[in-house]
Amino acid sequence: MNGSKDTPSERTPPRVLSIAGSDSSGGAGIQADIKTITMLGGYAMTAITTVTAQNSVGVQAIVPLAGQVVGQQIASCVDDIGVDAIKIGMLHDADIIAQTARALSVLDVPIVLDPVMISTSGAALIDPKAITAMREELFPLATLITPNLPELGHLLERNVTSSAQMTEAAEELSKKTGAAVLAKGGHTEDQRIIDVLVQRFAQEDAPDIWRGVQFDHARINTPHTHGTGCTLSSAIATLLAHGQPLEHAVRLGRNFVLRAIESAPGYGEGNGPLGHHAVRKL
Repeated sequence: MNGSKDTPSERTPPRVLSIAGSDSSGGAGIQADIKTITMLGGYAMTAITTVTAQNSVGVQAIVPLAGQVVGQQIASCVDDIGVDAIKIGMLHDADIIAQTARALSVLDVPIVLDPVMISTSGAALIDPKAITAMREELFPLATLITPNLPELGHLLERNVTSSAQMTEAAEELSKKTGAAVLAKGGHTEDQRIIDVLVQRFAQEDAPDIWRGVQFDHARINTPHTHGTGCTLSSAIATLLAHGQPLEHAVRLGRNFVLRAIESAPGYGEGNGPLGHHAVRKL
């Protein structure tokens, strides 16, 4: 079963399933994903993994759903509506990860995995014991993994602080998982934001090679960046569902996020939400 009943050219709109946590303030998680998918011309579906009470200044409460319920949400969407791409965000514990992996193992669609571990405000969003389960059960299913620098370092169990270290670490993670890796460099001290996409390319009668493509833009002086990672990963998933090649989907997805940051409404006392509503076209 591949989750898709026709070809991209025959589908309007493409169907995108977000498997992630709910953000009560609407800035990140499921809410940011729905806004992004919709603004990019996709049909948004959801499997909620965790309910959070949070806002621009922090996370006040986290309650995970039972893994079986998460798996059933995925099945309910896939079995009836079908799916063309999947975005995975916050998965709180090993049970949710196992049920998600089981539900996705029969699909043949692009899967964008954002390994959400820590919120912008610094709150832990995943059980530490679940990280091993994520590596073993979900990384092999992923088309693209999108860690920021702290997440990349955590996954490789070392500090990653510079752009050079980031590129090396992204290639290492790609080789370990088989997935493409988009390492997000917003936490470096570079004057510009530098992201690196590393992909594996198979060669006939020769060893595979890994190539990196660098994207960069000027830093935007704003506190309103709540949900940037969620928005980027769901944007890329939606663009892949439209049939865009991975590198172009990343480029367009980054442009969407930049415009949403520039259009932030200014809500909240801390890290406020993006202006998804204002991005009409890329």
